[in-house]
Amino acid sequence: MPDITTDVAIIGAGPAGLTAAIALAASGVTVTLVGKPTGDNRTTALLASSVTALETLNIWPHCRDHAAPLKVMRIVDGTQRLWRAPETEFVSGEIGLEAFGWNIANRDLVTALTAQVAATPNLIHIADDARNVVAHDDRVTIELANGEKISARLVVGADGRRSLCRTAAGIETEGFDYPQVALTFNLSHTRPHRDTSTEFHTTQGPFTLVPLPGQRSSLVWVVSPEEAERIDTLDNMQLALEIEQRSHSILGKITLEEGRGRFPLAVVTARRFAAGRIVLAGEAAHTLPPIGAQGFNLGLRDVATIAELVAQAKRAGEDIAGADVIDAYDQRRRADTSTRKFAIDLLNRSLLTDFLPVQSARGLGLYLLDRIGPLRRAVMREGVAPTASSPRLMRGEAL
Repeated sequence: MPDITTDVAIIGAGPAGLTAAIALAASGVTVTLVGKPTGDNRTTALLASSVTALETLNIWPHCRDHAAPLKVMRIVDGTQRLWRAPETEFVSGEIGLEAFGWNIANRDLVTALTAQVAATPNLIHIADDARNVVAHDDRVTIELANGEKISARLVVGADGRRSLCRTAAGIETEGFDYPQVALTFNLSHTRPHRDTSTEFHTTQGPFTLVPLPGQRSSLVWVVSPEEAERIDTLDNMQLALEIEQRSHSILGKITLEEGRGRFPLAVVTARRFAAGRIVLAGEAAHTLPPIGAQGFNLGLRDVATIAELVAQAKRAGEDIAGADVIDAYDQRRRADTSTRKFAIDLLNRSLLTDFLPVQSARGLGLYLLDRIGPLRRAVMREGVAPTASSPRLMRGEAL
């Protein structure tokens, strides 16, 4: 006999899993969250629609003081190539938004989510690891590292790139690697960022400075593996000076904070986002390069979608993990993820290529965005709130 019987079990207590637990509990089902909350030195840029979802779940009030608004998005072509794009700025006020989104340290986000989990009814949190997941026709059984067993009608796999849930569901992945590495840093600086995110496009990838509260910013620096090795040899003072030079001193004197991150770039997506009674969310379903702030925002749309489908099934007295729910989730999330994957891959490859027609097309595209207001505003709205995927939570509507 299982030690715990629940409607929904969520495996993984990163930001996606924590948010999934809160959202699904709000749909009125009993939820058991399995996993130990973790954070790192990275930050997350939450798009405006994601902030709306967190507001609806009463999470955002605990995050806002730790986040910085992204009111201006600036793109600077630093490739030094023959065909260079003009400097382009996107201003959130142009589409009636206070900000495109908010940048928050992962540790602060996880702290806020963990506190909300503890305060949420119908939700049990077990800070242990799942050792085995077995899918049956009518239930899913989870065995924990401590030997306890959980029986659930539906499992949400938010357990990352090496997902145990994905393996249990028999879902394979497809994808490819880039010849690039993303380096992440947090830093302080002597000049204000003025709520502006600046992305320098280079021949090795983007160099992106994103505001944090106060005179602080996060940096995502995409380089070749060889360049990453060279940068690793720099001490903090040498590295701070190089960052200042590469950013053309727009933030003044740079001081590095503790902690460096390094992540190989790849695109990996599940061939299905759900099978049997298991659905995948976050990096268990898709891993994309840290370009365009799509990572956690995609995961949050995963979470909002399954919570909405479960709430609908519960109201109708239907199986919350029935074939209709599983198929609908797979179809909705596949369309959104495929669109984002294509756009990110196109942008990244346009920076890496030496093919002149592609370089000129990229430059022309940014020129048209800079010059044609209706086109620019349409692109900004789509980037903040994708029309192909707008679950109720992202629209500020209760489940």
